[in-house]
Amino acid sequence: MREGNHFVIQKHDARRLHYDFRLELNGVLKSWAVTKGPSLVPGEKRLAVQVEDHPLDYSDFEGTIPQGKYGGGTVAVWDRGIWTSLEDPEKGLVEGHLDFELYGEKLTGRWHLIRMKGRPHDKRDNWLLIKAADDAARSPDAPDILEEQPASVKTGRTIAEIAENKPSRYPEGKPLS
Repeated sequence: MREGNHFVIQKHDARRLHYDFRLELNGVLKSWAVTKGPSLVPGEKRLAVQVEDHPLDYSDFEGTIPQGKYGGGTVAVWDRGIWTSLEDPEKGLVEGHLDFELYGEKLTGRWHLIRMKGRPHDKRDNWLLIKAADDAARSPDAPDILEEQPASVKTGRTIAEIAENKPSRYPEGKPLS
């Protein structure tokens, strides 16, 4: 992968199951917690709560964070790859509309992140993660990719197997290509 263009989606079973969507930009991982996970159905809106930036080395983390610690719970590397902004990404983040393409092991094609209008009591910025209509999109009656491909792209393990500390399904922890 080229430096500066990585993305990762970590399936995170903390207080409740969600997907941490992270885009590398300016030496950090810009991060959103997507409560229901990404959808391949064009126009289907998924809440993406912007959280603090994370260090780049966090993108490879898979394991269990002890309860009581920040983010306590089990984490799987659900998808990873390269992303490309279709505009100036910094301007898009400031203006609240980022159009981009993903080239991942599970997710591909065009996507949108759109900031919702905030309310005075909101502690964080709420965004919507939306799949664009393209060749990688699916119809509403197609299988849900989250159910169809639940395992880690890093080790092939499910959240339960990671929590139980079962070994990687891939020799030497690397996916077979």
